[in-house]
Formats: sequence, C-alpha cells, structure tokens
Amino acid sequence: MTAAVKQARIGADIGGTFTDVVLEVDGRRESTKILTTYDAPERALLEGIDVVLERAGLRVDDVELIVHGTTLATNALIERKGARTALLTTAGFRDVLELASESRFDQYDLTMQAPTPLVPRTLRVGIAERIAATGEVLLPIDTAAVRAAAAQFRAQEVTSVAIAFLHSYANPDHERAAAAVLAEYLPGVSISLSSEVSPEIREYERFSTTVANAYVQPLVASYLQRLEHKLGTRGFRCPLFLMLSSGGLTTVETAARFPVRLVESGPAGGAIFAASVAAERGINRMLALDVGGTTAKICFIEAARPRISQMFEVARVHRFRKGSGLPLRIPVVEMVEIGAGGGSIAHLDTARRLNVGPRSAGSEPGPACYGRGGKAPTVTDADLVLGRIDPATFAGGSITLDVAAAAAALATLNAWDATSAQLALGVSETVDEAMASAARVHAMENGADTGAHTLFAFGGAAPLHAARIAEKLGIREVVIPRSAGVGSAVGFLRAPIAYEVSRSQHQRLEQFDPDAVNAMLASMAGEAHEIVARTDAAKPRIERRTAFARYCGQGFEIAIDVPTRTLAGDDATLLARTFDTAYRALYGATAQGLAIEVLTWRVSVTTEAAPVRRAVPAPASRKVVPEIKRRVVDPASGEAIDFAVVSRTALEPGDLIAGPALIVEHETTTVVSAAFNATIDSHEYIVLSRRDTLGVPA
Repeated sequence: MTAAVKQARIGADIGGTFTDVVLEVDGRRESTKILTTYDAPERALLEGIDVVLERAGLRVDDVELIVHGTTLATNALIERKGARTALLTTAGFRDVLELASESRFDQYDLTMQAPTPLVPRTLRVGIAERIAATGEVLLPIDTAAVRAAAAQFRAQEVTSVAIAFLHSYANPDHERAAAAVLAEYLPGVSISLSSEVSPEIREYERFSTTVANAYVQPLVASYLQRLEHKLGTRGFRCPLFLMLSSGGLTTVETAARFPVRLVESGPAGGAIFAASVAAERGINRMLALDVGGTTAKICFIEAARPRISQMFEVARVHRFRKGSGLPLRIPVVEMVEIGAGGGSIAHLDTARRLNVGPRSAGSEPGPACYGRGGKAPTVTDADLVLGRIDPATFAGGSITLDVAAAAAALATLNAWDATSAQLALGVSETVDEAMASAARVHAMENGADTGAHTLFAFGGAAPLHAARIAEKLGIREVVIPRSAGVGSAVGFLRAPIAYEVSRSQHQRLEQFDPDAVNAMLASMAGEAHEIVARTDAAKPRIERRTAFARYCGQGFEIAIDVPTRTLAGDDATLLARTFDTAYRALYGATAQGLAIEVLTWRVSVTTEAAPVRRAVPAPASRKVVPEIKRRVVDPASGEAIDFAVVSRTALEPGDLIAGPALIVEHETTTVVSAAFNATIDSHEYIVLSRRDTLGVPA
C-alpha cells in the first residue's frame, strides 16, 4: 500500500537582511530565517528550503507549489546596480525623465534633490515619429533612425532598451515596429515597451516606469532563470510563482517580462497575511505593522482588504520626502515604508541628536552583536542590551549574539555620559517614535484614527516593539500571529493568482461611447484571464473592473467600480452616480454642474481565495505564571524590572499571561509591556489587550 502523497507548499521571501522560508503541510508549519546572500540571493533561499524540508521530514517531490517574493528589483533601483539601459523616444522628448512633472515637492528648500534618471542623457535618443492622443498617426516612424539608434546603443554596450513614444498608450504600432528593428540589430538585448509595461497617460510616469522595468529586467530575468534551473537540478517539478506588488501571484515568465511589478512583493505578501487574519478574527479596521531587518512597512486593512494604489515611488533621495523618488505606475498595496528595522543604524547628527536609520547594517556585516564585523550600533543591538532578546536563542539559535559587542557599539553614541542601557533605550524609543509618527501621518492621509484600529504586528522585529508603539498610538489591541517573524512568506501562501491590466481611454460621461469602452475592456479582460489561466485553468476566477475618473479640469482621478458586463449608453448615469458617491466619501461634498471624465480603465482577474476559518473565542483555561524571569528595561519607566519569560510552544488557546512578560519563539520575541496582558486565541495568535479593557486582574 503506497503512502499518501503530501501536498506541501513553500513560501520564500528574500529581504534586505534575512531570507524567510515557510513550509505548510497537513495544517502544520515549519519555518526558518537565513541571512540573505547578496552575491547570489538564490543560495540562501535554497538553503532555507533544505532546512524546512528536513524539519518536516519531506522530500522535494512532496512539494506542490513554491511562491517567491524578492527585493532584487527594489535593491537594484535603490543602489543603481541595474543594467546599462538606453531610452528610445519621440524626437523632442528625450529630457522627459529629467524635466519630470516640473513640480517641487519642497518649495522652500534650496538644497532640494531631484532623483537622477536611471538613463543618462547620452543614452537617450529621440527619433522622428508622432501619434496623436486619439491614436491617429501624425508622422510615420523613421525606421532608418531606429537602425541608427541601434548602432549607437551597440557601440555604447547597452544591454537593455526602453521604448517610450508619446501617446503610445493610444496606438502601440510605432513602439512595436521599433522593437522589431532593435531585436534584429541588437540580439540578446532586453527590450521594454511602454505600451506593454504601463499603457497609460502622463508621459513622465509612463517613461519612468518603462525605464525602471528595462533597468532591472536583465538582472531579474537572469536570477529567475538561475533559480528555476537550480530548483530543477534538485528535483523540484512543482510550479514556481512570483508575488506581485499588488498582492497577487504570477508566473515566472510574466515576472521576467515585467519585473517592475515585483518591487514591493515582500510587503504585499505581508499585507495579504494581515488581511487574511483580519477576516479570520472579524477585524474591520486594522493597522498592519511589518518590521524586518531593514525597513518598517505600515498599511491600513479595511474590511479585510488592503488598499491598492496605482502609483508608487522608489528610491526617494531627499530625506525620504514624497516626490523625491522615481515614480512607478504599477498596481501596488498602498503603504508607507521607512528605514526603521532591526538592522537600522543609530547615529548622532551634526547637532548631536540621536537618529535611527534609514541606513541599515543588512546581513553583511549585520548588527555589531552578530559578530560578523559590524561596528555600527543598530536597533537589534539596543534590544539585546535592554534584555528583550536572549543571545543564545536568536533566530532559533542559528546566530549567537555578542552582548559585549552590542554595548561597545552603542558606546560610540555616548555624548551625554549615559549608561549602555540608557543609550539602548534612547535608540529603542527613537525608532518606536519614528514608526508611530509614520503611522500617524499615514492615518491623516487616509482620514483614519489610529486609536480605533487593531495593531497587527509581524516581521522579525515588530513583536519586540509593537506594545510600545500601541501605547504611543492609543491602540488597545495588538495581534501577533503564529510565525510572525516570517509573516510575508506566510502571506505568499495565502495570495490568489492574479493579474491586472490598465489602459487609458478618455471618455466624457456626457459623450459616453459604450462600444469603444466595451471593446477595450473585453481585450483587457481576455489578456488578464489568459495569464491567470496559465497557472490553473480549472480554478474559478473573479473579475473586477475599475475606472479612474475626475471632474473636467482636475489634475488627478479617483477610482470607481465598473460593472463586469457589457456597458450600455445609460450606464454613463450609473458611473456618474458612483463617482459622486466616491467623491463625497473622500471630500465631503461634490461639485454640482461640472462634467465628469474617465481617463484610465483597469481590469483585475484573481482566483478565488481559500475559505476563511473564523476564529472562535477560546475559553480562559489558565493563567500562566512562568517561573523564569529576566531583567528587562521598561521603556515607560526607564527602569530595569523583572519580565516573566514563557515559550510560545508551551502556550495553548485560552492561556493568559500578565504583563510585563516576554513570549519567546524561534523567529522573534513578543514584548508584553506592563500596560498589557496577553491571551492566546483559538488560532494560537497572541492577543495583547490593555489591562483596563481585559476584565481580568493583573
């Protein structure tokens, strides 16, 4: 009698400091954290897969699916380590990347820095061609000029080309003709078309997105090819999917073609994880906090769904100000990201004030306490000195931390004759306030009240700081899930197969042309369904349609829902009512008498999500009174006090742990401050509740 085939699924997230790998099978989960190997990212990923398979007692042929997210594209853009890229564009528009939108994100700062284009001016070539916004050809493309540009690019040793012509979103023929010529004269060179990467209005954002795609395409495609090959040589025959910035999964082929859509894949996985937990626990308003080794990500989850934006900025160069980065017109989970993580470096500025981040020690050399050559003080060094981390059990015991090295690194900050504990507390409070401030700003931008939300904390460093951040934000409930330290990788395994297509077509609702819109939406839906069906043609799919509309004369649009059916002429009235409702919800009023226009349309297709297993109240079975104590510096008082220490594996649903306490597990430690008590719910999640709302004695 043959043994039953195990259906194991693996999620792998390559971060700036750690590579997280999670395996799920038969309702159980194995996970590990491996220091990211920058020279060959797949090496740490494969090592992590080996670890979880061994722990689970499985073989490679037991794995039915691998889902992967990576910071490779993001890091290449930030560190300017992409391909030597050229831009072929319409004559007279080679400087669009430099001129940008001509707006100043800080009107009064004379030292304002604008992002340097990824393509230098010497590699930007304009050729004769012109298409109108209606799609009409005004000037045929000069193919001789394209051949001349190809010869120039070959002489300049270009390895990737972005083709971005004016109004190509309305008619892509000229871009396709140019691509055919370049492919003939530049074999082996990657080519990205703006009509495929971002077929939308606003040439600066479209050009920037296409150039970014071309800049990272050879790097990402080469990495994915190596990863697929090495998985194959190890015997893996299961599908490999990539996480998209929008929270869906796609094939390796599509990811290699549009790698710019991977820039926020890790944080998107975390948002999917948070949304699934919100659905399980019936949380309508959630603030998700993902703190890893390099950055902290904050996003709002409303009605168990993350907000999706159509614009994202990467590599902000001027004090992380909005507008100082490279704009990418891609679907992305809406969040704020700051340089605040376990590896963030603490330093004194010119006024001898303490600052933390945005620079990170990463995994090479890492925080001083790692003993890998790092000398700069980091948040992890501070947490170790404060007593929050056990030096012998960090990362499941795979890394033994050096307390003396951490204290020595913190001593370099000593401008006030402070003790190492005081310096560590200063670092911790500074980074906590930075995260709390970012959450406040993000809340104001979204019209939200942080105090009315549940804080969901995951990532290796978030449980260490969540209680203190909740105190600063007035939040009364904090949820720490199982496998919190590898939350994004868990989220990958909960994400649906998905793809989105956006195209611009101008339509004034008072002159609505349903035939033109229906033809375009049908084409978009066919493209999205075809890509999603490649993964599993039998799986049910959900289609959503969205329009981006505004009052005529406005500069920006808002999203409104569009029925997923053939539109008729009288649907203009329905779209107008939908716009009025959405506009009033955002701004409190509408502008009577102004015409409404739609500029861009979007179709998204996703597979059906797995059914949610609702959490049920866990009966209070016992109050846990741990015998082990550890001296930990309490941030509220600044004094070292006894914290109870309990292993998470020893806890059961219904258990109650009174703060102050530390709940220790392989990937992280949850700090239960004196203001909170912790209970274990039916999903074995840790739920921190303010004592005055818990209804039980401390």
